[in-house]
Amino acid sequence: MTNAEILNQFPKLRVLVAGDVCLDRWCRYDPGLADPSRETGIPRIAVVSTEVTPGAAGTIANNLAALGAGKVAVLGMVGNDGFGYELRAALAARGISHELLVDAPGVPTFTYTKLIHAQTGEEDLPRVDFVYTNPLPESVERELIARLERAAPAYDLILVSDQAETSQGGVVTPVMRDRLARLALARPDKPIWVDSRLRAEHFRHVVVKPNQQEAEAASIRALGRVDFPELRRHMQAPCLVVTHGGKGALVVDGAGEQWVPAKDVAHPVDICGAGDSFSAGAAMALVVTGDPREATRFGNLVAGITIMKKGTGTASPQEVLVA
Repeated sequence: MTNAEILNQFPKLRVLVAGDVCLDRWCRYDPGLADPSRETGIPRIAVVSTEVTPGAAGTIANNLAALGAGKVAVLGMVGNDGFGYELRAALAARGISHELLVDAPGVPTFTYTKLIHAQTGEEDLPRVDFVYTNPLPESVERELIARLERAAPAYDLILVSDQAETSQGGVVTPVMRDRLARLALARPDKPIWVDSRLRAEHFRHVVVKPNQQEAEAASIRALGRVDFPELRRHMQAPCLVVTHGGKGALVVDGAGEQWVPAKDVAHPVDICGAGDSFSAGAAMALVVTGDPREATRFGNLVAGITIMKKGTGTASPQEVLVA
């Protein structure tokens, strides 16, 4: 199929993004206003403007909406705090449904504060993260699972963003992984696409998309060696897609292994969120074409557009056609 034919089908798709929905806060600071505190003498970081965007699972949702998906919704956990309010507003502004978010009083909204030098436009100070490292409250987990099971039949595609970098605290728990496996077996015509930073080997019966480093680490944890075909069999995955940055991606399925190169981009502006934009484009293309190699080609194209933009950029249908 041509890119135009693939894009023309996107408005028909209903897509659910489940997992760690975060808030990205892009804070511009003026170093010329770094007056020391009168109490401590420590210079302040003087933030003069702030922009907020949905992050992690929210970044995938941003990309789906920008590519023209007919309906995009997120399912995850949000704290009863100001960051949660900002996250809901940022999702709504992009036409992304947040009705499936579960309120979790006492749990902070996953928030990443990025400090940008106002004169240079560069992120040059350590990021300030608000994270949750305790086990997910049982009541929240039960509600997440219940909403997932109720909502799943209404969607053509489910993307899972398992981004929590702590051993506990993330939304994608072992119980959720089990439910996702059951859903995948019950509805093989509706793909479930997973991007897991630290736990790829624990998913079953779903399409799994790690990057090269994540895939190698998962393979060593599961098998004691790097063996992508065997890792796919271990996960009982219909397909394993291993991205290699700007070089392209390796598709591993029942037909074997095939390399899908990406268009060379000489000077990428910002690779932040490239994996999320790849997943958004490739997963929807997989629903449309049924071909993981064609889907990977399309995902490479989308990621190649977003890495030429500052921050976690998105790609529009028009940009895809021009590319």
